[in-house]
Amino acid sequence: MCGIVGLFLKDKALEPQLGALLTDMLITMTDRGPDSAGIAIYGNTAEGRSKLTVQSDEGDAAFGDLAEKLGAAIGAGVGLTRKDSHAVLDLPADKLAEARKALADVAPGVRVMSSGETLEIYKEVGLPKDVAARFEVSKMQGSHGIGHTRMATESAVTTMGAHPFNTGPDQCLVHNGSLSNHNSLRRKLRRDGVHIETQNDTEVGAAYLTWKMQQGATLGEALEGALQDLDGFFTFVVGTEDGFGVVRDPIACKPAVMAETDQYVAFGSEYRALVNLPGIEDARVWEPEPATVYFWKH
Repeated sequence: MCGIVGLFLKDKALEPQLGALLTDMLITMTDRGPDSAGIAIYGNTAEGRSKLTVQSDEGDAAFGDLAEKLGAAIGAGVGLTRKDSHAVLDLPADKLAEARKALADVAPGVRVMSSGETLEIYKEVGLPKDVAARFEVSKMQGSHGIGHTRMATESAVTTMGAHPFNTGPDQCLVHNGSLSNHNSLRRKLRRDGVHIETQNDTEVGAAYLTWKMQQGATLGEALEGALQDLDGFFTFVVGTEDGFGVVRDPIACKPAVMAETDQYVAFGSEYRALVNLPGIEDARVWEPEPATVYFWKH
């Protein structure tokens, strides 16, 4: 089943409200996916810096000296901001790939949720309202974001199995549907060097887009390719550092609705996820067409 929400802000004056607006949208979709939830926020980072958002069930034991250990491993200063079971590591942008590799050695029990210059992903098992409260998502600011409530059908209910999935810098994806060729595609992508951690078919969809863009495709071109190469039914909502995209499979059996005003573009699995957005009464509201790529960019 699952529920998806997304919000792309055109009006910078709304950026302080991004987290609050997304939280309300996400909670509204609870009955579409009560087993776990996640949210991706595209916020600000100081020039020349990047972020690794990481997770651990061990709290202080995992995060207490993590910044110092990772900083020593990469030879650069690392900052750490703790957010419940997650932490955001702030580090030089040119050390991002090295830091992610070193993390497996200095803290093997810590799991990466996201990496990039602007992206932070927070996800856990539990009801959307509880997950959002744990990370104080309503206080977060940013230019755009994506959320997901999961009803697991193809893999275990775990933190790593929750959406969104991040498989490339500042790229994330959420999914409602089911891919039938994800096992064969997972093997192919791994042979081509794409990092995939779980058995979740959604992560394969995210990795496919990363792979296409590594080959030089734009996000729009990668989404067009997904219509040819991914077998199954799906609604994807995708975020990049400065963009927001939507695509549905040619059958489009999963529900989806979009709204656009001069201030924002919004996505919801159902219209009720959008009803509390400012100015929704004047928005252009429509159901995205099957096999059609929609994309907005700052």
